[in-house]
Amino acid sequence: MIRRTMVLSALLLTMARIAEGQVLIRIAEPGRATYSELHEALSPGTPAADSALVLLRERRPAILWRRTRSALAGAVAWNDGPLALTRLAALRDRPYADSAARLSRAIEAGEVRAPPGQDPADLLAPLRAVGLERARLAQGDAAILKGILAKIPTQQYGVGEAWVLGRLGRAASDSLQARFLAAEDTELKVRYLTLLSFSADTAAIPLLARVYAAPDSFGVPPRYASRASDALLWIGTRSSLSALLDARKRARV
Repeated sequence: MIRRTMVLSALLLTMARIAEGQVLIRIAEPGRATYSELHEALSPGTPAADSALVLLRERRPAILWRRTRSALAGAVAWNDGPLALTRLAALRDRPYADSAARLSRAIEAGEVRAPPGQDPADLLAPLRAVGLERARLAQGDAAILKGILAKIPTQQYGVGEAWVLGRLGRAASDSLQARFLAAEDTELKVRYLTLLSFSADTAAIPLLARVYAAPDSFGVPPRYASRASDALLWIGTRSSLSALLDARKRARV
């Protein structure tokens, strides 16, 4: 058991994804492994984890918005910007959803500057998520799910939509799994698999493990099997990580 726990920990350290603006991060959640796209080998109780937790537990939208503006000004770490916006999205505050929309338009118009080496466009995905989460409150989950699913075949969605889709729970996961299995087009199938990697639905574990172990049998090019492992890592339960380890063994046979 000790050896298996060590292997599971190593798996998390070596396979976490690179962030693309919107942030998948989980710290101090009972029953699920620590996970971060922003930090390498993030561990609970470390200064990096404690700093991230401060933002993830912040309940005052104004504080989060100021941190975002400070990141743009170079006054704090750049990663604090998308992390603060990720938390802001979860709060669904109406005034700051309006502020997020205005900042998005300014970035798209080239009116926003960032510190050297950084791109303000990195904030577009979490800013989009802020608006979508507010829309969930006004329109309901079913309407948001329907709207995002309709955009997938034409690829008119981004990481912000993917993040929100992952928060829509079992209904979204079931829809993505069904569409993945039914899709005949390889590119579309890969899109559905990639979107599943934003969901923490444990019911998807068996399918994801089978896809990782034998992607060809699902019409998925082997180079995209890592999307299934991403999904299992993000689910982060002992059963999902064990399923990934077992799938890796089967894939080598």
